[in-house]
Amino acid sequence: MYFSAKGFCFDLNERTLIMGILNITPDSFSDGGQFLDPERAVQHALQMVEDGADILDIGAQSTRPGCQEIGPEEEWKRMKPVLDALVGKIRCPISIDTFYPEVAQRALEAGAHIINDVSGCAHKSMLPTVAKAHAAVVIMHPGDASQADGQVAYPRGVVAEVGEFLRKAAVRARGYGLPAHAICLDPGIGFGKTMGENLALVKAGPMVEGYPWLVGASRKRVTVAFAPDAPADRRLGGTIAVHTAAQLSGAHILRVHDVPEGVQAARTIDAMLGKGR
Repeated sequence: MYFSAKGFCFDLNERTLIMGILNITPDSFSDGGQFLDPERAVQHALQMVEDGADILDIGAQSTRPGCQEIGPEEEWKRMKPVLDALVGKIRCPISIDTFYPEVAQRALEAGAHIINDVSGCAHKSMLPTVAKAHAAVVIMHPGDASQADGQVAYPRGVVAEVGEFLRKAAVRARGYGLPAHAICLDPGIGFGKTMGENLALVKAGPMVEGYPWLVGASRKRVTVAFAPDAPADRRLGGTIAVHTAAQLSGAHILRVHDVPEGVQAARTIDAMLGKGR
């Protein structure tokens, strides 16, 4: 299986990909405000690439429970100087974390390669925007944003319902001309799901055959199942544990804050699985 994005092509049988997180926000749950300054954000991005990130994911709007949504103009205002400084200067594809089609279009025109949409591409213009740019898309199961405490019922079971949602989303994306290798699916760990539901999704692995599968549990509550008071920056051990379980269940891409540790853990599991031989 392959994952391709505007000139980049990864053979997913060779290794598990690491997507490094760059939050240029004042209010993200784990590192809000640390990289709001464009110069600091660019330096952090370059360090993540140096540390082995395969993909860089830039987000200018927090999606933590209870966050205040900003508009597309403010989101682009934060994102543009960082994106301009990185395009052509790093050796990996750039992903843009946005659910605004207008921000996606501007970013793709500026040189981004992937759109990571936590809304599940809810806006009818998002998929055609990505397809027209010959870019790639990450489609996430969004859960129910109104249920910030994660108390959402899935009558047929979370694995079945998330799988059905993502299967239909992939079909929609294919309908706009996006090839399977440019469509990545994400079960949305931590978005409108209970602890048990999150763990069930990690254990289940890819539910839709033929598409790259991304898991992003980094520093989320699911990583501290037995230590709920652990601050976000003290969740590395749990993050590696959950991501290792996801990798063993078949995940192709892991979205992480701590790139060196994430790369080391993923490469160790890759070796156990015989990848890259």
